[in-house]
Amino acid sequence: MSADLFTPLELRSIEIPNRVMVSPMCQYSCEGLDGLPTDWHHTHLVSRAVGGAGLVMSEATAVEPRGRITPYDLGIWSDEHADALADTTAAIREQGSVPGIQLAHAGRKASTMRPWEGRDPITGDDGWETIAPSAEPYPHETGEVPTRAMTEADIADVVAAFRAAAERALDAGFEVAEVHSAHGYLLHEFLSPVTNHRDDAYGGDFEGRTRLLREVTSAVREVWPGDQPLFVRISATDWLPDRESWTVADSIRLADDLAALGVDLIDVSGGGIHPDQQIPSTGPGYQERYARRVKQESESDVAVGAVGGITTAEQADALIKNGRGDLAIVGREHLRDPYFALHAAQQLDRLADIEVPVQYHRAF
Repeated sequence: MSADLFTPLELRSIEIPNRVMVSPMCQYSCEGLDGLPTDWHHTHLVSRAVGGAGLVMSEATAVEPRGRITPYDLGIWSDEHADALADTTAAIREQGSVPGIQLAHAGRKASTMRPWEGRDPITGDDGWETIAPSAEPYPHETGEVPTRAMTEADIADVVAAFRAAAERALDAGFEVAEVHSAHGYLLHEFLSPVTNHRDDAYGGDFEGRTRLLREVTSAVREVWPGDQPLFVRISATDWLPDRESWTVADSIRLADDLAALGVDLIDVSGGGIHPDQQIPSTGPGYQERYARRVKQESESDVAVGAVGGITTAEQADALIKNGRGDLAIVGREHLRDPYFALHAAQQLDRLADIEVPVQYHRAF
């Protein structure tokens, strides 16, 4: 019998009760600029677990302060952060869902204001110098954030920061870790020839440009328990067909390399490296084609998650049934409907296969 949306997914020792994952979505809601979670973060994540999602992934969580997109981003660069997140992971588990965390570094796309404040770069005393593979700032419409090329010492510091963040995430009770290497942030910046113009061991050809991600992945895998899954989110394409850039073929090759390092699932997204990107379509499931190619053309048996424009139960179920992906990663629809998975089970006549909180039985 083929899998569908309400078939559990087993990755190492972790059983995800269904194939619905809450996509990591930044909330930009930390107070005091210290990266500590607030009641908002707890409510946001736990309510999606109450809503039936099999895997609830935290927002991009900075592994060091300069790795935040905005001063209001969640962090995990200290034990205090891990302690503050422990109640949230416990509550997610109590609702029958698996808690996951996305470990991230914004690179040259750091030091900006929040989306509802215009995303303008912060260049005064409240901002900070960003780091990137090359000394080329992200081309914001309203200015630039000072950006310097990383030294090999900087690179070693970033690898160590990801490793330490993974250890803290484990202490906080997360059961899945995801390395963020998409959307134009630091690790993606190293992958793409659009932003990586280095002539050392971390630039040049495919091997050089993927070196940092491979080192980060290996460092995280070394401290992440062997019986717990590790994900990597990638942008399958830069959507820049008119210049040398990162392509789907590169992503397929990378998926095999990451699988060999102990990665269990490739979370396939797209774009974000440069504002000139040309997105072919933003309709329903507009990025599924990339997940399908990675899944079908990879030589490894690494699992694949698809994200982007997944808005209905039928669409998410078809993604799994037709073998285009192993997880339906649902973002904005979870903002509109925290109970997406429960409603999907109801619409697909699968309520027997999902745990509806007893307090909500009379509604289902």
